[in-house]
Amino acid sequence: MHRRKQGHVSGLEHLAPSSLRTLAEQPLLATGGTVLIYLVGSRISRASGHHPILNLTLLAIVIVACCLDAIGIPYETYLRAADHIHFMLGPAVVLLSVPLFRQRATICGSAPLIALALTIGLPIGIISGAGIAWALGASPRVVLSLAPKSVTSGIALGISEQIGGVPGLTVVVVIMTGITGAVLGPIITRLAKIEDARIVGLAMGIASHGIGTARALQIGETAGAFSGLGMALNGVLTSVLLPVIIYFI
Repeated sequence: MHRRKQGHVSGLEHLAPSSLRTLAEQPLLATGGTVLIYLVGSRISRASGHHPILNLTLLAIVIVACCLDAIGIPYETYLRAADHIHFMLGPAVVLLSVPLFRQRATICGSAPLIALALTIGLPIGIISGAGIAWALGASPRVVLSLAPKSVTSGIALGISEQIGGVPGLTVVVVIMTGITGAVLGPIITRLAKIEDARIVGLAMGIASHGIGTARALQIGETAGAFSGLGMALNGVLTSVLLPVIIYFI
């Protein structure tokens, strides 16, 4: 009887991870859990007065990672179940056109500033990743993987595949760049005593793409609009120019 009880307990232990995986594959649970984590992170961020270190994206990543690790759910399983949220990223990016439309007069009058920001920001974004990796003796594939780090992930993946980089590494570096820019961007601009919302927005959008733009929108509509514009233009220009530069090098 003792043996049967032991067998029964071990059988439950064997089924538990499988049951958890099955439960985690349910879209309702994964989506609902993600929304709940977002609300918790949002409340923490607001309570801190939107402190740069308590960035909402960083908080959400840390909480999701901790929860998945504690439950023992593979990230791939969670990603498949939460695909609805991933799909909504497209419409969310399109909504950035709203502040752009509202700020169209200011944007039209800031063409020289935008051109200057891209002329400086685009090459620095590439060199600060690929150049440092090359100087430290990284392999050519790693160097190429880091080149599009300041471009939003969807575009960066395509560029990485085209120029011979490692897409997985590119995505990780892109996300790290976005979080770093969102956390340090406001601090650096404040220390540099930059008060022009257009400059702040362009710097964050060009350097740290979508995650930086989300932070810029918290600063103000003008900063958010210019950040979204900088992100879009930097993405388009990088996708055209970087493969050409790599080809001739």
